[in-house]
Formats: sequence, C-alpha cells, structure tokens
Amino acid sequence: MEMAARLPAFLPRIASIVLLGLALTATLTYAAGRNLNATPVPAATAAPKAVPLVVPDVRNQAFVFAKGALEDGGFAWRVDGSVHGYASNTVVSQSPAPGSKILDTGSPLVILTLRHTSGYAETGQAEDASPYAATAVRSAELASTLGPAAPATSTTAAATTRATTTQSTTTNAPVPKPATPAKKTTTPARWPQHRPAAFAVAGGHAEPLDEMPLPVRAQALRRWLEAHPRNTRSNVAHWLYQNEWIVAGAKLGWWRGAEALTTLVAVDQRTQQLWGVGAKSAMLAERALREVQSRSK
Repeated sequence: MEMAARLPAFLPRIASIVLLGLALTATLTYAAGRNLNATPVPAATAAPKAVPLVVPDVRNQAFVFAKGALEDGGFAWRVDGSVHGYASNTVVSQSPAPGSKILDTGSPLVILTLRHTSGYAETGQAEDASPYAATAVRSAELASTLGPAAPATSTTAAATTRATTTQSTTTNAPVPKPATPAKKTTTPARWPQHRPAAFAVAGGHAEPLDEMPLPVRAQALRRWLEAHPRNTRSNVAHWLYQNEWIVAGAKLGWWRGAEALTTLVAVDQRTQQLWGVGAKSAMLAERALREVQSRSK
C-alpha cells in the first residue's frame, strides 16, 4: 500500500527519462542519415604535362650527321628541293626552326633543304625521307596558350571542394623540412675527349665528342654484323647508315679515320659473304681510305 501511495510521485521523473531517451535516439538517427547520404568529393588531380620535343639545330651539318641527330631526337625527316639526300651534302635550312618546341605526336616531321658539298661526289643511293612514317607537327607553345578545356563542375561540388580544402589546411599541418641540397657529381666522359684531327677540311663539321670514335664504331659494326646474319630491310638500313657515318667522318679528317676505314673494308667484305651485298660499299671504303691516307701525310 505504501508503494502504491508513492507511485504518483515517481511518474513525472519516469516520463522525463523516457522523453530524454527518445530525443537522443532521434538525434543519433539524423546524424547517421546525414553521414550515409553525404557523397565524398574526389580530390582534383592535375594531369601530368607531356614534355615537348625540342627541334635540334642541324644546319651546316653533313646530311649523314643531321639525319642521325633528328632520328635520335625522335623526329622524322624529309629532303625537299633539287639537291637530294646524299651523305656528304650539307643542310642549309630546316623547318621547323631550331629550338622549336613540338608536341610528341610520334615522329614529328622536319623538312630539310640541302646543298652540294664541293669536293665530295654523290655516291650511293640518295635518301630523301626517313625510314619510318612522319606524324603531324603541333606547336607546344600554341597548345599551352590555348590550354585544355576545363571540366564542368556543379556549384554544390565546387562549394564542397572549397570547404574540404579549407578544412584540410588547419594549423595541425606538419611544417615541411628544408630541402637538403643535392651533392654535385661529375660524370666522367664515356669517350675520349682529346681527338686530334688527321687533317683540316674547310667548312667541315667538327667531330662530336659525345659520339663514339670512328674506330670504335667500325668495331661495333663488325660485332653487330656477326649477330645479324640475315639480309633484312632494317638490317641493311642500319649497316648503310654506319657505313655513311664512318666514311663521311674519315673524309672530314676525324680522329683515326684511316684505322676505322681499314676495319670497315673488312666488315663490308664480310657483309658480301653473309648478305650477298657489300662489295660496292667495300670499294667506296677503300677509295676513301686512300684519300684519307694521302691527306694525312
């Protein structure tokens, strides 16, 4: 009876506890619903910029060296005009201009105009186009000026991104440490840098010291030939290119050119045995060898 008499006094307290529990449950349910419905906005990432190709300056170079520089730089080439692509001819103009920055479209085309080089006969077969197809030439400067089209974003997404960015830049961000300066290292030259010329040629192209010396190139061609005994189009193109380089360099008085030509004659004779071609190149190399030996005395 006593308990029944005191029950009305507890009822207000019990009701208050029940109402407080219901309020907390509703708040947690609302917050969970907001978290589930929130759509995370991915962080915007900038696409990496492609490094443009820089057109090398091949003017006043012998054609055999000019086309090699263009091919090493990732370009295709074509000879225009009345003077054709013989190894000893000289480049007088090029398009695009030297130093132009070009998008890498595969093998951008560089057009060359040549002139005859006095004292050198046009021997062999003219090459007026690169051995692979050219691709379009597109200016990197023009592409950067126009710029890529900006992707469309909704107002809500942009606002959310700004809010996320503001929140991420708090005072708790770690302070970056100062960068440690890199140690300077000197890379030794791969090839001999002292290469006295056998003789001087007026207006001749100086030997590039970043290229292997002629005797080393001739010995490398000998080893390459033994590893490639089949007469294929690509093999013949490589062999002819190395022949032209060695003969042209020796005629310009490059270091130990006579030694390189002596090796080249043997290589071309071996090429005749393996491929059924090479006798004519061996004859041209022998003729160049006699010329170099006479001018070296």
